[in-house]
Amino acid sequence: MSRRIDALDVLRGVAIMGTLGTNIWIFTSPGGALEFLQFGDGAGGVETFLRFLSNGKFLGLLTLLFGVGLELQYRSAARRGLRWPGRYLWRAALLFAEGVLHYVLVFEFDVLMGYAITSVIVAYLIGRSERATTAWMIAVGTLHLAVVGLITLALTTGQGGVTALPAPPRGWLDQVAFRLENVALFRSELVFIVPMGIVLFLLGARLMRAGVFDERGAKLRGRLMAAGLGLGVPLNLATSFAGPDWFMVDRYLAAPLVALGLLALVTSVVLGMRGAPGVLRRGITGVGRTALSCYVFQNLAASVLCYDWGLGLAGRLDGLRPWWVPVAWAGICLLFMVLSSLWLRRFDRGPLELAWQWAYQAPWKARDQASDQAGDQARDQVRR
Repeated sequence: MSRRIDALDVLRGVAIMGTLGTNIWIFTSPGGALEFLQFGDGAGGVETFLRFLSNGKFLGLLTLLFGVGLELQYRSAARRGLRWPGRYLWRAALLFAEGVLHYVLVFEFDVLMGYAITSVIVAYLIGRSERATTAWMIAVGTLHLAVVGLITLALTTGQGGVTALPAPPRGWLDQVAFRLENVALFRSELVFIVPMGIVLFLLGARLMRAGVFDERGAKLRGRLMAAGLGLGVPLNLATSFAGPDWFMVDRYLAAPLVALGLLALVTSVVLGMRGAPGVLRRGITGVGRTALSCYVFQNLAASVLCYDWGLGLAGRLDGLRPWWVPVAWAGICLLFMVLSSLWLRRFDRGPLELAWQWAYQAPWKARDQASDQAGDQARDQVRR
């Protein structure tokens, strides 16, 4: 396995566990997902800082990596002479279906549905010229800035925000029904995820082409760290403590900038490592190689841990907030680092990845087998 692939696996693991670092504040809140819609209102200084460490950054990192994955799929199709986007649209449809199930059964703020929609749009752009993709990035980025700016203006002038939230549902079936009844409310984040995703998908593909994940990208990684960590982190810290009115800027503008710095930093660290990977890196890599499974199952584990239909720790330990929240996050991460490592001793993909790959290949299985047989027969005739 190349170092570049190693870096991608580690980055995926970091992004998945970092995403849980944002979601864990939703799960551990007695008000659940509804309290998240208050945009962090009422959080103390310590909790605000702890939320700052993860909020939006790893969503941005994961989005960039989806763009890298789309670029790899495009290259694979080109090497095999397949029509593009062709089969990739079926892959996007499966991702959307996975997201729907995850939203309904597990978690209100699923990102897979948004990524599926974004991937269909970007699939038609990724093979176009650099000039064309740059124009798309500028146009969609401008739209994203305008939407975030208008909502922030409404919040700061007292014309926005969510009021009179109902009591959170307690039972699992009640939660499922509540998600179905409030699809428009909880899926409204797609307004931000899809435009931001188009820009970051295309940017991730462009960074891949520029060699950011191998030795020739050292200078580029340095620039990304300067922008993302040198400029992005202070800006993100300021917006985090500016209050709930600046939540949109904090999560959807400042945090993605930090994500670029994190991508460059983690990649540089992995490329600079020598010798066999240690226990920590193997665990993070395991999560990265089973990213879809870990994303879904860690949210399910957090639900069982926190909600009333499970252990109900969100209500029982509310007096220990925020201190017990990072402990819960670390425990779940450790659990899935161990489970993914054990799983990969016997399988080359995670459990959901295996099921997903079977579903992806099923429509073309007979055709591909016939093609392989024809190829074998042709080679036999040549030998004779």
